[in-house]
Amino acid sequence: MTRHNRKFQLFANIILLLMVTGIVLPFLLLFMSSITEENTLIQNGYAFWPDKFSLAAYSYIWNQRGQIFRAYGITILVTVTGTFINILLSSLLAYGLSLKELPGKTALTFYVFFTMLFNGGLVPTYLMYTGTFHIKNTLFALIVPNFLMSAMNVLLIRTFYQTSIPDALYEAAKIDGAGHMKIYSAIVIPLGKPIMVTMGLFSALSYWNDWTNGLYYLSGDKGYALYSIQNLLNEMISKIEFLSSNSVAGSISSDLSQLPSTSVRMAIAFVAMLPMLVIYPFLQKYFQKGIALGAVKG
Repeated sequence: MTRHNRKFQLFANIILLLMVTGIVLPFLLLFMSSITEENTLIQNGYAFWPDKFSLAAYSYIWNQRGQIFRAYGITILVTVTGTFINILLSSLLAYGLSLKELPGKTALTFYVFFTMLFNGGLVPTYLMYTGTFHIKNTLFALIVPNFLMSAMNVLLIRTFYQTSIPDALYEAAKIDGAGHMKIYSAIVIPLGKPIMVTMGLFSALSYWNDWTNGLYYLSGDKGYALYSIQNLLNEMISKIEFLSSNSVAGSISSDLSQLPSTSVRMAIAFVAMLPMLVIYPFLQKYFQKGIALGAVKG
């Protein structure tokens, strides 16, 4: 390695270190705030090393563990099911669009791209899902709207297929008598694993972090029983804010007024994102390869 290359490598490492630090510090500050004593947090603000520690926020969440575990189960079910269907539909459509001999390929590709720019609007969409498909207060309300198939996923997966899977493999499979479903299952899926995992991670994050579908399509006791973790934690935050505001007005007892509202918000945010932080390192190698091959080459 030449002297110039060593200087560039050092410079690049410093830049990456600063970027990583900028990414990690907010998560660290969030966690430290969640274990900070409430009055200390209010008086001194957020700190990486607070004067007083407290697990009151996590104690409050633990007292609600029955609801939280149920919401986690619903979120995991919705995330796994929705992500699987999303990747299956997106990859099947992407495979068709990647074929050179597909009739009307340009028009179909434009139709998929068009859905990235325009949609029917919130009110017509709500009326269609509730009045025509009757998904209100069902698990389908958390799976079907918005994320069931992504146009961006389709186009990125299509680009990966076109640039990373040689046409000779398709031709050899056809000579051996393989149909499109056999080619898809025996060639496309194994070779397309990096981009599928990458797009699957994007889809899973969308499902895991989604709370708008629950807000729109879940209501009443039946809907509350189907709350995802994001909807439940948002509900908990709303209740804490209500109790805190009423304690100021003297409407509730002094015991409830001692709820660690600020630190609970931090703890709730940390609890909601923890599973994704745990899973991501195991998918990182696929994520990097999928982005590089699926986007840069296109």
